[in-house]
Amino acid sequence: ASPGAGKDGQPFYGPYDAQDLLKEHEKELGIKMVPFRLMVYVPEKDKYIPKDELAVNTAFKMISGTDLRKRLSNDEEIPEWFSYPEVVAELRRFRPALEKRGFTVFFTGLSGSGKSTLANGLLVKLMEDGRRPVTLLDGDIVRTHLSSELGFSQEHRKLNVRRIGFVASEITKNGGIALCAPIAPYKSDRRFNRELIYPLGGYIEVYVDTSLEICEERDVKGLYALAREGKLKQFTGIDDPYEEPENSEIKITSAGVAPEILVDEIISRIKKMGYL
Repeated sequence: ASPGAGKDGQPFYGPYDAQDLLKEHEKELGIKMVPFRLMVYVPEKDKYIPKDELAVNTAFKMISGTDLRKRLSNDEEIPEWFSYPEVVAELRRFRPALEKRGFTVFFTGLSGSGKSTLANGLLVKLMEDGRRPVTLLDGDIVRTHLSSELGFSQEHRKLNVRRIGFVASEITKNGGIALCAPIAPYKSDRRFNRELIYPLGGYIEVYVDTSLEICEERDVKGLYALAREGKLKQFTGIDDPYEEPENSEIKITSAGVAPEILVDEIISRIKKMGYL
């Protein structure tokens, strides 16, 4: 079993430690360990040789699983000595480069924070780019067409956010871009969507960090006023919590900044991640 490497590039344990441990417990497990030695490619001999049989100073090459995944993600060359071209082609089909994968941009923030404005601005930019189909799953749109029977209890809000996540996962799986802009106040639901979508392509959480005071000043729909008057119960930010994200890929503060500038910033960040 490959030990993998930590952030410092050092392996977590020796290359044969897992095999040795399994062999030690073969009888009690009822499993016979079949040893496998670390093989490396020796250009001089054009063949693979167990690393521990190499003479001192023998030049060799190897590509780790991590390096292979990186090469696939970045659409980099995978040499013929590593695998057959037909196998590499199949790997590329199964794991396309980042710029060819579908992905989801999941905006979250208080009502009035600017999520919908930014999502719509991003929609225009991505449609102009034209490399992938783009779908907007805005909170109001979803409430009208996908979750019209749901209310605003905690249970229904959680279900609504997870429905959005499922639709976004299907879009992502099929190579498109899903833009989601619900409030999504609860960490558990955002984590559920991330774990559902990320393996299918890419997942980018954008936290629109606008203060409650500014959101109340905007209050385009008059919802905060109703909540303060007690006429609207379980309203996020007033009598129901908004659990702030801790590890969003992008954090945006919309107060005092033109939406166009913020959209350009989001586009720039997505490009740096390799999706555009």
